[in-house]
Parts: sequence; structure tokens; C-alpha cells
Amino acid sequence: MSSLPLAVPRRRRRSVRHTLDVRVSPYAYVAPFFLLFCAFGLFPLIYTAWVSLHDWTLLSDEHTFVGAKNFGTLLADGYFWNATFNTLSIGVLSTAPQLLLAIWLAHLLNRRLRFQTLFRVSLLLPNVTSVVAVVVIFSQLFGRDFGVINWVLSWFGAGSVDWAAGTASSHIALSVMIMWRWTGYNALIFLAAMQAVPRELYEAATLDGASNFTQLRRITIPMIRPTIIFVVIVSTIGAMQIIAEPLLFGASSGAGGGAASGGPDRQYQTLALFVYEQGFTKFDFGYASAASWLMFLAVVLVAGVNFLITRRVKGGLV
Repeated sequence: MSSLPLAVPRRRRRSVRHTLDVRVSPYAYVAPFFLLFCAFGLFPLIYTAWVSLHDWTLLSDEHTFVGAKNFGTLLADGYFWNATFNTLSIGVLSTAPQLLLAIWLAHLLNRRLRFQTLFRVSLLLPNVTSVVAVVVIFSQLFGRDFGVINWVLSWFGAGSVDWAAGTASSHIALSVMIMWRWTGYNALIFLAAMQAVPRELYEAATLDGASNFTQLRRITIPMIRPTIIFVVIVSTIGAMQIIAEPLLFGASSGAGGGAASGGPDRQYQTLALFVYEQGFTKFDFGYASAASWLMFLAVVLVAGVNFLITRRVKGGLV
């Protein structure tokens, strides 16, 4: 009986520890992410907004407060709107075919095939390849004088195309590079979602005489709709931030105007490349920060509209 008073505080301490473990430990587990996000995500975002309100250049020690002047100048800048058009054009040309091809590849690999693991692993090879190597190789493929693409087009009587000189041609070349790098990666994401679809649905559809394409439209796509929405949003955000491909494409193709300008006529300069030019070529960090913030708002807007459209389409792409 004498040990009973000692057992009560002991049970209370265990109860308190258990309560703290249940209520506090989840926050402790996710705290590293929020700390890193605040340090490398939130703080740069806020600091960039502060810099955008100043005449901030690396050529001067004084940073004069100018308010929204940088934003007003930017909205009247034709180069900024040209970069916006190029970004949207390259994004649409690369994202839409890429996602359709990724779904088709995932559907093929979801079936029983020989060397299935080898095919699945090979899908990641373009993604792990250095972007520099990818752009250099594709710049040679799209070369004006000795490119393989022009050589193939000559079989059909087409003339030599200067892919880096024109707006449409350069957008197509860059879109092909982006598609080659990311199609396999997205296909594996779709494949992971398809693995969770019950096999009984496919067996029943096969007994009913449904073709593979019909099964893809009527079963697979509706069942992986949340994954499609996720991939569409992530791909849209990535398309709005394209910088490495046009920057290296300009340097590899030898187009005039400088690599950061996106060609002599800025025919393939994207928003991210425009920000790079203003900040690290002209050293106008105030103007570049304003462009970064408008780019951030554009990414949020386009991703939000894309999410709403994708969500409203019943059954995904059916």
C-alpha cells in the first residue's frame, strides 16, 4: 500500500511524456523543413521584394529608394513582354506533348514486358544526364549546316533551317530538348500511380473487348487523375522557370547578341534568362528583383489557372 502514492506521480509523468510525444514530436519532425524553407525560400523572397523597391546596382554603394518605379518601367519594357511570350510559347510546346508522351510510355511499361526493369531504369537516363551535354548534343543535331535534323529534312526536299535564328524554329528546338530530358521522369511518376490501379479493372475490360487505348482512356487516366494534376502543375512551374537550355543553346549555337540575350533578336529569351541578364550581366539588381517578383506572380497565376482547368476536366484527359 505504501508504494501506491509513488506510483501515481510516476504514471502522471509517463502520461505527460506521452502527451508531449504525441502533440509536440510531429512539429519537431517537420521543423527542419520549415527552418530550411525560411532560410532559403521565404527570406530570399522577402529580401528580393525589398531590393526591387530600390535603385540597387553593384556599381554603386548607395541604394536609393524608388518605390514601384522598377515595376512601372518593367511593365513598359518590350523586352520583358517578349521574354514572357517566349516563356509561354516554349512552355506550351514542351509541356503538352511531353505529358501525353509520358502517359503513353507509362501505359506501355505498366504491361508485362521482357526486360521491364531495364526499360524503366532507362527512362531516367535523360534526366540524370548533364544539361550541358544535352544542349551541346542537340545544338549539333539542330545545326544549320551539318545538323542531322536538316539532313533528314533534305530527304523530303526541305531547305536548310537555321534553327537558332528564327523564333518558331528556336522554340521548337528548345522544346525538343526539354521534352527529351523530362518525359521519362514524368513517365515514371505516372507509372507509379498506375501500379496502384486494381488489375481486376483491366481484366474485366479485356473480357468486354476493350482495346488498350480504350483502357487507357476509360480506366487508367480517370484513376490517376490526382497524379496528372500534380504533374501538370509541377511541369507548368518548371516550364515558367526555363533558363539553362536557352542560355546554353545560345552559347553552343554561336548565335549573336550574347548568350544571356537569347539570340540577336531575343527570339528565345525566357523570363528567367531576362532576370539573369539584368542581374548578372547589367548588374541592375533592383530591376532584376522586380522582374523576379513579376515572374513569381506569373508562375503562381499560370499554375493556379492550370490547376483549375485540369481539375474541371472530368476524368482527366478523357
